[in-house]
Amino acid sequence: MTIQPFFNSGTNSQLLFHPTDAARGPWSHESLHGHVLGGLMAHAIEQEHGSEEFQPARLTVDMFRLATHGPVTINTSVARQGGRIRVVDASLEVGGIEQARCSAVMLRPAPQPEGNVWSPPAWEVPAPHDIQQDEPEHQTVWETRPITGKGPSAERGRVWMREVRELVQGQPLTPFVRAAMAADFTNPLGNSGDRGLEFVNADYTLYLHRLPIDEWIGVEVAAHHSADGIAVASCSLYDQHGAIGHSAVTGIANRRE
Repeated sequence: MTIQPFFNSGTNSQLLFHPTDAARGPWSHESLHGHVLGGLMAHAIEQEHGSEEFQPARLTVDMFRLATHGPVTINTSVARQGGRIRVVDASLEVGGIEQARCSAVMLRPAPQPEGNVWSPPAWEVPAPHDIQQDEPEHQTVWETRPITGKGPSAERGRVWMREVRELVQGQPLTPFVRAAMAADFTNPLGNSGDRGLEFVNADYTLYLHRLPIDEWIGVEVAAHHSADGIAVASCSLYDQHGAIGHSAVTGIANRRE
């Protein structure tokens, strides 16, 4: 069975994308899923400004509107180009109205300094293929293999996840785009409790000290705190070879339509 991509690409002097039904968000049927907004802007940044000389190290995504389900235009620009750093901004518009924006920091790799710095112990959990799959791939936005915190729970969440669809039709997912899409999972994992998810995230930030090597990304809640309907959460990110970085979100209490 062919799995529908999130977007079909269009032809335009700008980067134009047409969302499929798979891109609809959970908070409103007429919205775009936050999961794909950051991924699509990361895709545009990488396509327009990526290079082998610079490695993506940070991606901050601001989602200040519930993005409308309609044709998406993305504009990108270089804010800073230096010998060791490249900063790229992206703006996502639907119907001529800016719905989200993001900023990416790319750094030029350099020799690793000598000496030792404290680091958390290795992540020792079952491999994703050793954990039972609950849902068929084509019925989910992503495939997950829960390690802990299965279902509505106040337990600390730990999970393996991977994408099951193309983001843009005919274009394979890159390691950077996979990580950008996984980082949005920080909200449903880090801000869910024993009554499910009642916070919608207004942003998220991804930090990478290296790119993931394979398709599975491990996400582990590192912190969650909330008061007066405002939540912050952070997660540690892994692949099957070890740690790759961190992610963080801010959220506001919200009910689904």
